[in-house]
Amino acid sequence: MTEHPTIAAGPAPEDAAAAPRAAAPPAPEAAAPPAPETQPVPESGAEVLAPAALPEDRRKLFAFLRWTAAFLVFGAAGTGAAYGISQPERTDIPGLSTESDGRWTYPELAKPALPPGAALPFAPDNEDGIHYAGLTQLLLPAPLGSTPDPALKVEKDGVVAVDTFLEEYGASGRAKMKQEFADDGLRQIVGRGWTTPDGIRTRLYLLRFHASGFTDAFDGCGPDMSLSGVNRIETDGVWGKARIDQSVPDGTGLSVHEESIPVGDEKVRIGCIQSGDVQAVILQSRKGEVLPAVPLHQMVVLQHQLLS
Repeated sequence: MTEHPTIAAGPAPEDAAAAPRAAAPPAPEAAAPPAPETQPVPESGAEVLAPAALPEDRRKLFAFLRWTAAFLVFGAAGTGAAYGISQPERTDIPGLSTESDGRWTYPELAKPALPPGAALPFAPDNEDGIHYAGLTQLLLPAPLGSTPDPALKVEKDGVVAVDTFLEEYGASGRAKMKQEFADDGLRQIVGRGWTTPDGIRTRLYLLRFHASGFTDAFDGCGPDMSLSGVNRIETDGVWGKARIDQSVPDGTGLSVHEESIPVGDEKVRIGCIQSGDVQAVILQSRKGEVLPAVPLHQMVVLQHQLLS
């Protein structure tokens, strides 16, 4: 379109002969306000720069929160969800943060499937903590590189006979424990045993009772337990520093113990987990006076998560 020049209007004829008036000085122009600073908006397809790396202390904080969040989400997630806690970053678990802390590597762990309509342990409609999943599915798997323990007699589907389990205890108290099992609603025992290249022999047992009240009555795991070949048991003082979570669901109890003065040529460590209707008993032993605590602490944490 062609622009037409603007024609300025001249003075009216009657004003042409009038004396010229002094022109008023032009008003000063107001200073334009400075334009607000704006961040450049990248064009479509333009690369957006990543934020700067977090400082070291914030990275550690976020790592801890990330691990804790995974711990909490696991309790509320749906069935069959896999979770990668078998070997987390060393800085993700307080108390297990050294470069060579002796932790084992486990296969990827998955939450067991529940029967249709069954509630999760400690859910609002299952406050007693009944585990409806198969008991063998709740057993922590053996770590990679380990070999099955041929001394542990396991039947089909990991079932362990009561007499086999009682072989872990002193002979004088076995008959009493067996009667207590009959009176206190023991339903089933499953177990798994292995030996790792570092010479540690591990036996893991899960005992399922009819209700959590019967689990409360079980006294076969703790400082007063009478293990075969063990004289005195005391609480593991390192466990309190290594624990990642001091608050556990109602009906759940964790404790770790150790043989104070080995009687024979082996030292023993014990892990105890009470979770609703299930009691876990973890026994580790190795010849010599030195038995590292980290592998047992790791087992207690992972087995506790599988149960709760």
